[in-house]
Amino acid sequence: MRIPLSYIARNLWARRLTTVLTAGGLALVVFVFATVLMLDEGLRTTLVTTGEYDNVILIRRSSESEVQSGVDRAQANIATSHAAIALGADGQPMISKETVVLISLLKRGSDKPSNVVIRGIDQRGLVLRPQVKLSAGRMFRPGASEIVAGASIAKRFAGAGIGEMLRFGQREWTVVGLFDAGNSGFDSEIWGDADQLMQAFRRNGYSSIVLRLAGSALFERFKQDIESDQRLTLEAKREQTFYSDQSRALSTFISILGLTLSIIFSIGAMIGAAITMYASVANRTGEIGTLRALGYQRRNILAAFLTESMLLALAGGAVGLVFASFMQFLSFSTTNFQSFSELAFGFKLDGAIIIKTLLFSLVMGLIGGFLPAVRAARMRIVDALRAA
Repeated sequence: MRIPLSYIARNLWARRLTTVLTAGGLALVVFVFATVLMLDEGLRTTLVTTGEYDNVILIRRSSESEVQSGVDRAQANIATSHAAIALGADGQPMISKETVVLISLLKRGSDKPSNVVIRGIDQRGLVLRPQVKLSAGRMFRPGASEIVAGASIAKRFAGAGIGEMLRFGQREWTVVGLFDAGNSGFDSEIWGDADQLMQAFRRNGYSSIVLRLAGSALFERFKQDIESDQRLTLEAKREQTFYSDQSRALSTFISILGLTLSIIFSIGAMIGAAITMYASVANRTGEIGTLRALGYQRRNILAAFLTESMLLALAGGAVGLVFASFMQFLSFSTTNFQSFSELAFGFKLDGAIIIKTLLFSLVMGLIGGFLPAVRAARMRIVDALRAA
């Protein structure tokens, strides 16, 4: 014979003040836990959506980022002559030989310096990234000292707005347009003509080559041909995989930091839940004795108090999750540990995070309420009724 769930829920309502205070503490822990998961998911989503699955990126073997990579012109010509590369409507290969460098810019309002990625692209660089759309102004002209800036860069850095000028590579560069990259990592970059940037930074080679294959199924064969060619020291990756790998170090740091904070806070929350349930057991001694006298067994009492604790935790978890969901309206920027450049990304809430967060709150309720529930279940009928 089980104790009705409605009876258990009414006990929480009867002690509204205690319930609200305990649920509030649990909600704070759940808020921190959910926010960390959302931040990590936002980071990974930003970098994964930066690359196109059908695009392939060629970088120097063992390079962890484009900044560290180098592809000389001879190797670039060999790699881009492969028969598997798709052709555009004009019959030209769908490739973009790119130069990537880091420069330091001052942030608007604070004048604090931060590294920003400058990417030199070919004429097909924009075609290969369909998620990148020009949102204001115009595209830079090939051969000119003109650049276009990502939306988040224009907002955060001085001189990066449309019509303004930046000085780097011993030149003045005019910002002639802004682009929106759909909240991908490209929003944190500045783009210009690859040849002009190579001249400005006195580079003889490229940083990477981005290309599109005639068919996605050709990737493994293309990869094998490139990496087995003795004339080349290049590595081929799907662009989406490459940018996903860029999030690994920062994602690990966020996960470890968040897990540590969540564990510390959850210990306090579980202690609070245990104190609340111990007080509930002490105040309901006579009630427990009556339930036992009516025929409810020890396991029914144990299950009832555990359920009550888990309902309390679930309520706190739901509240914490609701408040965490508002973090999606905020954006966050930090240094990407792989490229050492500033990266802007937001908080992202999805179904998996909701499930993990609610399960986390239920576990806190189960652990916090276990000992009080055991104490209630072990009470003898005579002692409980006498104490009442």
